[in-house]
Amino acid sequence: MANYSIPASQLTEGKNVFIRGKLGFAVLARLIEGAELVASDQRKTNNGMSPVGKPHTTATIIHAEVQFADPNNPTVEEQFVSERRYGSPKRPETGPNYSIDSKGSTLPVIAIPSPKGDGTYDQDESGRELAQGLDVTLVLRTYKPKNFNNRGLALEQVIVHEAPRYYSAGGVDQAELAARGIVLNGSPRPVQATPASAAPAAVVPVATEVEDGLSFPAPQPASAPVAMAAQAPVQAQAAATAVAAPVAAAPAPVAVAAVAPAPAQQETLEQKLARLEAENASLKDAGSAVGSPVATGPWNGSGPAQQAGITYQG
Repeated sequence: MANYSIPASQLTEGKNVFIRGKLGFAVLARLIEGAELVASDQRKTNNGMSPVGKPHTTATIIHAEVQFADPNNPTVEEQFVSERRYGSPKRPETGPNYSIDSKGSTLPVIAIPSPKGDGTYDQDESGRELAQGLDVTLVLRTYKPKNFNNRGLALEQVIVHEAPRYYSAGGVDQAELAARGIVLNGSPRPVQATPASAAPAAVVPVATEVEDGLSFPAPQPASAPVAMAAQAPVQAQAAATAVAAPVAAAPAPVAVAAVAPAPAQQETLEQKLARLEAENASLKDAGSAVGSPVATGPWNGSGPAQQAGITYQG
């Protein structure tokens, strides 16, 4: 960091300083703001400089020399500006450089030689940026920012000492074009090209589907009744398919409230006889004519008693 002999706190408000040189770079006809301000501040930060942070105009001159009112007795403000000139390591041939970022919403007044040729100046109201290399004088004014003890410098005027030339978007001086009979209406401005990576891809609109070169509305989610109605044909088709398909074994029920008896198997003759004998034995002496002993008496004759449960016909 450079060591300066005069700090900003020693400046007096309202003093003017004139510094002359060749215009190296300038934005004077508009404010640097918005996205351009963000990019400019980022570049300054990357280069180890302090960002401006507010809308501003800017100017850089090369071969810069302070125009002392009295070279034998320079003012504090003139010395302050003079010692803040700097050399460019990349372009030492440009000599002492001086740059200023002038904050605020007011553009500097640009004065150009009058076409009358009487040594007077007119205010340039073209709204165009001055061309690089013009012989200019920057008129600076000291001021006190709000809420700060130090003083600052603002760019009040730019005085052009030769016939004005203007920055051309195509790099061609308009005066040179006019000399060849080519006159443009208005001031040409550069047009930023859109990178291919940033260009939007050609896509089909979200609400459209394309089939065989024809566009159809994209399907939209249906409400519950519509969805049920739409599912009915599908369910019917599924049912028909299920009937036509082979019947798969049904899974065993998890829980059964009442189990139906399994169908009885065909009895063999021996099993049927045994069952009947058991049933007849349970009815023995139960008051039924079947299975009761045969009474003996005169009306029935004599003879051996019949086997219980079985009646023989004589």
